[in-house]
Amino acid sequence: MYEKIRDYARAHGMLDKGDVVIAGISGGADSVCLLCVLLELKKEYDLEIRAVHVNHGIRGEAAAADEAYVEALCRKEEVPLETVHVDVRRMAREEGLTQEEAGRAARRRAFEEAAGRWRADRIALAHHKNDNAETVLLNLARGTGLRGMGGIRPCSGKYIRPLLEVSREEIEEFLAEKNISYCMDATNYEDTYTRNRIRNHIIPYMEEQVNPRFVDHVCGTAEQMAQLWEYVERQTGEAAARLTTLRTGADGRGREVVIDGPGFAGTDRALRPYLLKRVLGQVSGREKDLETVHFKDLEELFDRQVGRRLSLPYGMKAFRCYEGVRVVSANWQAPGENQREGASGKIKMRILDPADIEGPIEEAIPKTPYTKWFDYDIIKNSVIIRTRRPGDYLVIDRDGARQKLNRYFINEKIPSQERDSILLAADGSRILWVIGYRGGLGYEVTGQTRKILEIRIDEVTTDKGGKYDGRDDQRACVRRRS
Repeated sequence: MYEKIRDYARAHGMLDKGDVVIAGISGGADSVCLLCVLLELKKEYDLEIRAVHVNHGIRGEAAAADEAYVEALCRKEEVPLETVHVDVRRMAREEGLTQEEAGRAARRRAFEEAAGRWRADRIALAHHKNDNAETVLLNLARGTGLRGMGGIRPCSGKYIRPLLEVSREEIEEFLAEKNISYCMDATNYEDTYTRNRIRNHIIPYMEEQVNPRFVDHVCGTAEQMAQLWEYVERQTGEAAARLTTLRTGADGRGREVVIDGPGFAGTDRALRPYLLKRVLGQVSGREKDLETVHFKDLEELFDRQVGRRLSLPYGMKAFRCYEGVRVVSANWQAPGENQREGASGKIKMRILDPADIEGPIEEAIPKTPYTKWFDYDIIKNSVIIRTRRPGDYLVIDRDGARQKLNRYFINEKIPSQERDSILLAADGSRILWVIGYRGGLGYEVTGQTRKILEIRIDEVTTDKGGKYDGRDDQRACVRRRS
């Protein structure tokens, strides 16, 4: 069995020469076997072995006996040991976890902290083939996808699981042959936890009544599912790179992702849920509690009309926009500027005399997107830089035909959530310039112009001294003189 484990560890690149390895040792058969195997591998890889034992504070005298056994074993094998005491019941109450979840989290924390102090390269856990089969069945019962069907992985970050290719029976036989004792945890035979019920009832029934190699077959299928999951992950990453745009909010914390609609429609249906899950995970920073129903609702949003929205877990919102679908986090705050580059900045206005301009006036008109000239004498009111108001309109042709500003936004497919933050140069309700987009007709500078109004965008600030946030009018203005 040792050779089987050694070959498995080698095949998955679990160890390198000179690694410092922390072993999680409970005192049970699995972890005792793990320690024995690591001590053998130590000779080949020149390893430094350290051990961590976590006392959960649940089993009283039995837990104290396990702790004493692990201390004696590590002392005999000259393995440095760190024992950690945790009140798992209290931890479960305070953190809203089941005792099983709290115990797992406590062990992880203890291992991670020890790894930091000892500068460990690897953390070895004693999961074996039966644990893997239990995990797959548990995931199936609770509802899972490809990832959950893949079961426990041999390596994940610093964590390695050298025993994953061997069964519980092989481990116990190995220890019996070596005449090595171990502790028996009576709670493993109780039906308190769901995993225990799978271990004590479902797997034995399947082995006795259906196929004695049930565990082998479950683990074989899990390996195929894991390989398929890795392929899907690669495809999802490529699709995300092509079809999504990620932005960070004004405060540096909120996130927004826009998914390209036509590109998403051309994506294979089998890949879409994985892409959507990745997007929601990116936006929220977590994937727990993201379920199939959320991906289904989000996919259906692509077929809705522009402006429709959807509420999602963790306070996320999704909006149907012209580009496709936009997903924002609960703390999303759009940057305090237009989405067109250069649309932020100080707003500077000045009156120019054509006599001071060299050459033909038509050739001197600025060609840059954020400096515009207007015929000052045509302006009827004060020119104010502000955001939209009811009744705003543009003149769109030489005959004076009008278009409502809202209709212009719709025609240009400007997302509804951005329209309130777009700056406008306004002469009353008539818009001279949708800053960053287009100007209205009727204010053009010509050879007959006597005075020129120049508006230049360098840095937007509000009359309150803060940066423009899309809500306040800009009080930089040029007033008509009577």
